[in-house]
Amino acid sequence: MGVDIVFLTYENRNSDMIIKKKKSIHFPPHIHEAIEMVYITKGTLELGVGQELYHMEKGDFAVVFPNMIHHYQVFDTGENKALYIMASPKLIPNYMDELQKSCPEIPVICKDELHPDIAKAMKSLVDVEKSNTRLIQAYVQMIFAHVLSEMHMVEKETVGSEDLVYKSVEYVAKNFREKISLEQMAYDLGISKYVLSRLFAKTFHCNFTSYVNGIRLNYAISMLDGTNKPITTICYDSGFESQRTFNRVFKERYRITPREYRLNMHTIETSN
Repeated sequence: MGVDIVFLTYENRNSDMIIKKKKSIHFPPHIHEAIEMVYITKGTLELGVGQELYHMEKGDFAVVFPNMIHHYQVFDTGENKALYIMASPKLIPNYMDELQKSCPEIPVICKDELHPDIAKAMKSLVDVEKSNTRLIQAYVQMIFAHVLSEMHMVEKETVGSEDLVYKSVEYVAKNFREKISLEQMAYDLGISKYVLSRLFAKTFHCNFTSYVNGIRLNYAISMLDGTNKPITTICYDSGFESQRTFNRVFKERYRITPREYRLNMHTIETSN
């Protein structure tokens, strides 16, 4: 069973909703400002939040609040699929305070305890036109009304904040746009750089530089997709020290240059 490594930071896109029906895969610890909801449609999935790992089966539902470090693991060798929804907190402004300060103590609701309205809303969101903001908002609000009434909330600070993986992901997420190094990060976290280096190799299956560049690339992609900023500006805003490095790292991952990516994106939009 292969491991797919994907680097994720905040999905800063024009769309307030990203919906994916896909095969469940290993997904390393990551953080973003979106609300992430998962509904298992086939097989199983392990959701890690903080230092806890939660087993999920078909029909189970989970929600991860913004700025909570989480990851996914797949142990079942059979077919495992789920519906993943990333929603902007802007869709539910009435719940902004809860989203910022709290999170579910246990982020999973088992099938037998899941309110049918949640499952119905999750499935319905797949078929809603992206332009129908009011209907999307209504479904997300319905889900969260049930989440807040059926899940016990705790302060975010109590979840995984002392875990080294948690601290590492949080550190990079907050500092990737600056000039950061393994040595400086280790010093700031109060640990040996060798311990930190082994953590990246074991947990993220890559070295420190590759991980940071992955985070920077995701931010750059979101800027290329969602803004008209010059590519040079995006390069430096994303934390790259030179456009040469930006182009090289970008092409290594996407097989095209940032300029070609933007041109291709506009071509697709024009043809639709």
